[in-house]
Amino acid sequence: MPQSFSTFDPDFESRFQRVLESRRSPADDVGRTVAGILARVHDEGDDALLDLTRQFDAPIDTAADLRIPDERLESALAGISPETRAALETAAERIEAFHARETFEGFRYTDAAGVGLGARYTPIDSVGVYVPGGRAAYPSTVLMNVLPARVAGVQRVVMTVPEAVHQGAAGEGIGDVVLAAARLAGVDEVYRIGGAQAIAALAFGTDTISPVDKIVGPGNAYVAEAKRQVFGRVGIDGIAGPSEVLVIADGDSDPSWIAADLLAQAEHDPMARSIVITDDPAFAEAVQRAVEAHLEVLPRAEIARASWHDHGAVITVATMDEAVDLADRIAPEHLELAVANAEGLAARVRHAGAIFLGRYTPEAVSDYVAGPNHVLPTDRTARFASGLSVADFVKRTTIVRCDPLSLGNIGPAAMTLAEEEGLSAHALSIRVRLMSAPEG
Repeated sequence: MPQSFSTFDPDFESRFQRVLESRRSPADDVGRTVAGILARVHDEGDDALLDLTRQFDAPIDTAADLRIPDERLESALAGISPETRAALETAAERIEAFHARETFEGFRYTDAAGVGLGARYTPIDSVGVYVPGGRAAYPSTVLMNVLPARVAGVQRVVMTVPEAVHQGAAGEGIGDVVLAAARLAGVDEVYRIGGAQAIAALAFGTDTISPVDKIVGPGNAYVAEAKRQVFGRVGIDGIAGPSEVLVIADGDSDPSWIAADLLAQAEHDPMARSIVITDDPAFAEAVQRAVEAHLEVLPRAEIARASWHDHGAVITVATMDEAVDLADRIAPEHLELAVANAEGLAARVRHAGAIFLGRYTPEAVSDYVAGPNHVLPTDRTARFASGLSVADFVKRTTIVRCDPLSLGNIGPAAMTLAEEEGLSAHALSIRVRLMSAPEG
């Protein structure tokens, strides 16, 4: 059963620390396995990709078969139901419209010393998007990762997706929806590979797949570890852990609604985490009963039950002030505020990946169509990280321009600091210019 405790309990702090510290880390051998896969793809290229894809996903005859033809994407888009296509288009329009507001304009100015300064923003050239398979297929992941890159102006967007999803293993037609989303979002190349080998191909390149500059997208422990190991050779969006939600709710909320919100995260993964904090003990008990009732009928009940029972928590507090304090310590990926004064409470929250205001704003709506990105910092990293945005697909270049007068104004200070650091050539590169500069 989930942990259930109160700030009144004498052992509250130790129990709360156990919630904070349950990082749900992968097994120790994951790193070694991933390192071996990366080395194989780096050294053997397409041959390793084919062998690993046959081993873990599906039979592929030749390297040329790794790429899903554009015609297949077109047929997938044409083959989905009108209702599904309309939903994808609605989501795409809203996601693109939100991210289009994330503007990054450069600037130029001349300061009092006469030095010209500025910065400019330019898009990354190429991005790889990993779309997971396994327990489900995620067309929403395609839209959320690809559209901000397109808004930023990325020239080449490559997508990898395991063959199991391509074949619709997670359910009839699901493969088509993923590929249709790729076509709608404007993906340039789609390859039927998954796992750490897909990350390796995107980072190192092979004869068939040209390498990219940055890799984004969620995945299992092997994918996350592969991204960690290739970081530095390429950029990454972050190391995503299992999904999580924290719901702060008062006694006027509907227990059945809150229970559904908790299970919406729990059904992702047995390692997902759902927490509810309330100032009403009776409501806390009602939520737990409602969760069990929902689990009786949910199709993914086995996954959701494992998540809720192993990683869920129900915390009762004396006041909502305490709830906010605990929320900041948890720094959740998703924070729902199902309370009367949601705006006021939200204004006091400092650490959360995304905040959902009021009783009629379930986190699930933002997974698909609200507009903001659903790729968010997990495992308390909201203390220092943000969700995926256009900022992840642009880079800043600073600009400096000196003339003889302005170099004369600031150069001596730079020379002094260079000598203090023992870097005489640094000082020399400034001194030779000042010595040759025209007088006056």
